[in-house]
Amino acid sequence: MASTTDSRGKVVWTVQILLALLFLFAGASKLAMSDQDLTAASTALSPLFLRFISVCEILGAIGLVAPMLLKVRPGLTPVAAACLLVIMIGAVVTTVMTMPITYAILPFVAGIAAAYVAYARWPLLRSGARSAYV
Repeated sequence: MASTTDSRGKVVWTVQILLALLFLFAGASKLAMSDQDLTAASTALSPLFLRFISVCEILGAIGLVAPMLLKVRPGLTPVAAACLLVIMIGAVVTTVMTMPITYAILPFVAGIAAAYVAYARWPLLRSGARSAYV
């Protein structure tokens, strides 16, 4: 049974790291873009709101990895994943409303992965369970 727990922990850590890299890249690239480039994708969202979302993505990326890595408030990891899921729900809805539906695949998959991390790490909120650190 220990090997099943260990392999599940490795999968969750892998998903966390990949999501953190994805959101760090997405957030940083939006922060680096000019206002014209941000709105060139024919989105109805303001550049200021998109910059706010990019900061949230960067903070969420840090929240996916840092609390468990540093063993400081590890319960923040599932909270960060749940917040990123909310952002991805908004991204899917906005994309479907303004662009071809195929463009919504990436935010949909990222949202599913964030939901998986939130679900897998949720016990950290209820107790300081040692098995969740794996």
